[in-house]
Amino acid sequence: MNNWLTEIELIGEKVKLIPLRENHANDMVMAASDGELWNLKVTSVPSKNTVNAYIEFALKEQTLGNSLPFVILDRQTQTIIGSTRYCNATPEHRRLEIGYTWYSKSYQRTGVNTECKLLLLQHAFEVLNCIAVEFRTHIHNEASKNAIQRLGAKQDGILRNHRISADGSLRDSVIYSITQEEWPDVKKELVNKQNSY
Repeated sequence: MNNWLTEIELIGEKVKLIPLRENHANDMVMAASDGELWNLKVTSVPSKNTVNAYIEFALKEQTLGNSLPFVILDRQTQTIIGSTRYCNATPEHRRLEIGYTWYSKSYQRTGVNTECKLLLLQHAFEVLNCIAVEFRTHIHNEASKNAIQRLGAKQDGILRNHRISADGSLRDSVIYSITQEEWPDVKKELVNKQNSY
């Protein structure tokens, strides 16, 4: 269980998820500049000024066994178009969260999120044998909430005053999950959605 989250590449038709490295910093900033995503108030996306700390935190969490961060590559162009990770992992309970997900603006609503989540969920449930996979988002992040619901995740509740945002405001987080029992039906729906793009 100590090495539950071992590094892996997850390969789909459109995207490839590869382990995050320090030398991805410039490419991540380039990806985030498509839409200047660091200006969004309801999510955390690295900018030129924050990318090194962003990567350092992700890799530290990975070293502790809590996280497995990825960058997302467009397989056709071989360019980084975003990032995601397994996080808040509790191997003793076979449970983790998929979070810190963002995509370049031009890749949003293109089917990339569906494929990434299919790859991550399939590995979580079918290789790591998770009993549940969790998603958390800012209560005001309507795009994220809608995307999570489209995956087939069910809302578990709201954590009030869950975090203090970078600007000092208090964040309420909405919690969703997919359980092991729900996975076969969710997988079928995701495959159908993926094929429709």
